[in-house]
Amino acid sequence: MAERESFDYSYVPTIARVAVYDDMKMAPRVIEIEPAPTAEYIEKLADVIDEQKRSLGGSIPYSAIREVSENFIHARFTEVVVSVLDKGNTIRFCDQGPGIKDKEKATLPGFTSAQEPMKRYIRGVGSGLPLVKEYLDVSHGKITIEDNIEAGAVVTISLNGGADTDVARNNPTPLSFESPVSLPGGERTVVMPPLSDREALILNEFAEEGALGVSDMAQLTGFPVSSIHTLMKKMQEAGFIETTRNKKRILTDYGAEICRRLQIINTR
Repeated sequence: MAERESFDYSYVPTIARVAVYDDMKMAPRVIEIEPAPTAEYIEKLADVIDEQKRSLGGSIPYSAIREVSENFIHARFTEVVVSVLDKGNTIRFCDQGPGIKDKEKATLPGFTSAQEPMKRYIRGVGSGLPLVKEYLDVSHGKITIEDNIEAGAVVTISLNGGADTDVARNNPTPLSFESPVSLPGGERTVVMPPLSDREALILNEFAEEGALGVSDMAQLTGFPVSSIHTLMKKMQEAGFIETTRNKKRILTDYGAEICRRLQIINTR
């Protein structure tokens, strides 16, 4: 226990490797995530995985990628290797930490091995993998947890298992289109902008919760405050949100229309 408590969770001293399999007949491209402060390291790792997934045409959401990336803290980020496979629709997270003894409980809410130092960087309430499993279950995907070869765990998330996924892959919906819509001040043409998974998630939180501050959004999404501040600034410049009298942000009519169209896309 003393060794566990003495570990410095504020900084990740190891390199993570993201292996991107463009073609299974060839060696993967490898992207290295350099040592960094923990919050920055987790964000960079999730961002790189998400970027590579999208470049291959994958549809696993950023939130799921982020949740599993955060789970590496339990392994102290020991020998982290992430493989992006199957055109971005399968992602395998591998480490050489202590492993996961009870794999069934790991995907049930409320079971956690998080210690207090870890909870400065993750929620630590046993909700991460259960949330990923719930999303994948309703999206015809799956999550598997296995022992690594000698030590550690391997968590694989995939969206290859259902008819809905196949339909979406064969009939992709464009994320950019134009059409006139009536908004206060007159009719205007709304152009559906290309949005990252994080931007779409934040817009959806505004649609569900109403006015939110930076700290509110950070608590809801688990993203670092610095990242939320940058994203909100970008969204305000784009006209998606505006500042209220109490210094919080809220969707503009334009932002609300973008959210409505995102919901249409996600339900097709």
